[in-house]
Amino acid sequence: MDWSLPYASHRQPIFAPNAVATSQPLATQAGIAMLARGGNAVDAALATAIALTVVEPCSNGIGSDLFAILWDGERLVGINASGRAPAAWSPERFAGGPAMPQRGWETVTIPGAVSGWVALSRRYGKLPFGDLFEPAIRYARDGYAVSPVVADKWQLAAPLMPQGLGWQEHFLIEGRPPRTGERWASPAMARTLASIAATAGEAFYHGALADAMAAHSRAHGGAHTRADFEAHAADWVTPVSVDYRGTTIHEIPPNGQGISALMALGMLEAFDLGSMPADSIASQHLQIEAMKLAFADAYRYVADPAAMTVTPAAMLDRGYLRERSKLIDPKRAQTFGPGEPPKGGTVYLCAADAGGMMVSLIQSNYMGFGSGVVVPGTGISLQNRGAGFSLQPGHPNLVAGGKRPYHTIIPGFATRDGKPLMAFGVMGGPIQPPGHVQTLVRMIDYGMNPQAALDAPRWKVNAGRSIDLEGAASAELRQGLIALGHEMESIPDSYMDFGAGQVIMKTDVGHVAASDPRRDGQAAGY
Repeated sequence: MDWSLPYASHRQPIFAPNAVATSQPLATQAGIAMLARGGNAVDAALATAIALTVVEPCSNGIGSDLFAILWDGERLVGINASGRAPAAWSPERFAGGPAMPQRGWETVTIPGAVSGWVALSRRYGKLPFGDLFEPAIRYARDGYAVSPVVADKWQLAAPLMPQGLGWQEHFLIEGRPPRTGERWASPAMARTLASIAATAGEAFYHGALADAMAAHSRAHGGAHTRADFEAHAADWVTPVSVDYRGTTIHEIPPNGQGISALMALGMLEAFDLGSMPADSIASQHLQIEAMKLAFADAYRYVADPAAMTVTPAAMLDRGYLRERSKLIDPKRAQTFGPGEPPKGGTVYLCAADAGGMMVSLIQSNYMGFGSGVVVPGTGISLQNRGAGFSLQPGHPNLVAGGKRPYHTIIPGFATRDGKPLMAFGVMGGPIQPPGHVQTLVRMIDYGMNPQAALDAPRWKVNAGRSIDLEGAASAELRQGLIALGHEMESIPDSYMDFGAGQVIMKTDVGHVAASDPRRDGQAAGY
């Protein structure tokens, strides 16, 4: 592995037997505290995730969704703690609009993060569930100084939030977002987190908090009922995977979009990327085109598994991916439609311990602060994942009661020879699959260390031949991609920009951890 750092960065990789990496230092330290207390990687990951709802509220909240992949010491397992639509939702409810709403109660699916915290702790945690909440409760009760990137995202989000649904009352100080270094506290969040801790989540789905959410929904024309909350459950799932040049890459299966990253990698195996410089026009063009092909299929077929018309196995069929790769022209950019497979706003964190457990976890409110709904007196900021449904008749992702929508958040994991290699992820809506592909190609094809792979400039796929290229990319690359027919278009984006990743990789002597310089984050060891 090359340990040089060829891109502009203020970060160094961190080496330690136990490690935590996430996008906010106070949350990282919450995880480290659990390791120091004798907890394992799951305890560390959960304390980190719970703290992030307080210290990075522009990305997630108590009303978030969650996915995770973990190596439990012997095998790889996944959990899907994303929420389902209220039973009363139907295409007719949203008829007349060009697309699903983006804010308000009509975007809120039943939040799943709390169920994920409970399920992971019950099955794998060493520490008492209540201990995991101590740092978050302290930050919420006593306040904390808001970090620079979080303050910036908070400021950009404020004009986008709907009025009258609780966001302004909870998240503004004297009518404005908090500034960098200013103290922000939420006694309401502290009380809610204490209630969740004391009841092992029962208050959230079967008690007073469920009643408060249902009442607030009802007061604002929403369809959510106590029965919708009681019906929620997280699901243990088997990750889907592809082999890429001797490394097996794993993602959560649909309703998540992680399968699109696997499809792109499967197509890229047809090309000798390693013979091309990492930042060359040729290498970047091939990656962009493969990602566009994968997205074309994902947007057509990925939905709640019960509604999908093709299986994940069919979408990952090696023969199918080879045929799709033949559509890539190394000399020009194209617009792709979906193929026909054979019939058959977000925080990311990772944690690893010296005992062999490794966790890749992601939770999100979507679009920054999510729906803009904050339930009075609770500090529960709710996601807007219902915006991910389709209104197209006959589409597998068509909105329906009790159904999970197409979901953007994707934790990643890599194994080699059946053993854990790394937990990785790149948060940020549609940048996530391209972020996974670009980070993995840099590490696997080009031998970059995790920090260098995260530091490198990125591109985003928009629509058609439109892409967005990060400003740190060279003028030569930009002009070269334009010459191939790529259309450079900077899409205004108050939250996601070019994503932010974290990586923890296993080494012969422990772990190496890295954190993306695009956020306030920190990788730390114990």
